Amino acid sequence: MTKGNEILASVRLGKPPPPDCPVLGTWRLRSYVRERLSDGHRYNQFGEAPIGYIGYAPDGRMYAIFTRDDRIIPGNVVPTDQEGAELLSTMVAYAGTFSLGKNVVVHHVDISWNQAWTGTDQVRHFVLEEDSLTIITPPYKSYIDGSMGRSILVWNRVK
Repeated sequence: MTKGNEILASVRLGKPPPPDCPVLGTWRLRSYVRERLSDGHRYNQFGEAPIGYIGYAPDGRMYAIFTRDDRIIPGNVVPTDQEGAELLSTMVAYAGTFSLGKNVVVHHVDISWNQAWTGTDQVRHFVLEEDSLTIITPPYKSYIDGSMGRSILVWNRVK
């Protein structure tokens, strides 16, 4: 069994998190960095001060929503098609249930800003240090430049 399979084998599918689960609660996004695999270059994918929250509830539900810090303000309450497209490209939002394993969380997506994610399982590795939660995605192809990389999101616990 490979190390990746061992980690995923630790995931408690379909079981609610234990009451003392340290990831439970609401977390505010502190940084969102993209790291290219080819050269290790890192950049702030959603600007210098992205805004967002991720929440994990005792009933096993979760949500995540985050945006760039420099989003456009539409000229009207109803954005034009171009404004709507730009707004959509500067955010991520999804919700569903979650399963935990050893340093891994799987988000089982019920609804998403990107319909291609709906019905999928999004595997995320995490590191928890006191009131800081770092979530790291598996490698994926960037929609911006087509390069392979991973996202590293750092969250602070909301008190």
